[in-house]
Amino acid sequence: MASLLLNRRDLEFLLYEWLDVESLTKRDRHAEHSRETFDAVLDLAEQIATEHFATHNRKSDSEEPRFDGEHVHLIPEIKRALAVFAEAGLLAGTLDEELGGLQLPMVVGNAVFGYFQAANAGTSSYPFLSIANANLLMAYGSPAQVDTY
Repeated sequence: MASLLLNRRDLEFLLYEWLDVESLTKRDRHAEHSRETFDAVLDLAEQIATEHFATHNRKSDSEEPRFDGEHVHLIPEIKRALAVFAEAGLLAGTLDEELGGLQLPMVVGNAVFGYFQAANAGTSSYPFLSIANANLLMAYGSPAQVDTY
């Protein structure tokens, strides 16, 4: 069945025919990868985005986060979706293997994230902010900060 989120043929054209991401596997940094590993991660992203993010898109818009003066309350589907996202290793998709990441090329990581943005822009912002913070720490954090977070 065709994805309701992104046109896979368009994505494959962009990645493999236009940007030639397979050529990145010739570099030492991405030598452990292949088109098959890229496709497997894209398949996983599509599945998780479809089953865990898109399913509460409308609900998360109609039941906005609320702050009671002490805690922020979100619908429970958000917590479950984020747990699945993290358990799949996608939080560290583009990070170095030595840091527990998948060491995907950034362009593939961005394609992966496209599924989540298409499925639910609100819920996808939570892990993306965390990823941005991790990238900031990797670039400018002290060794102690990197080890801690």
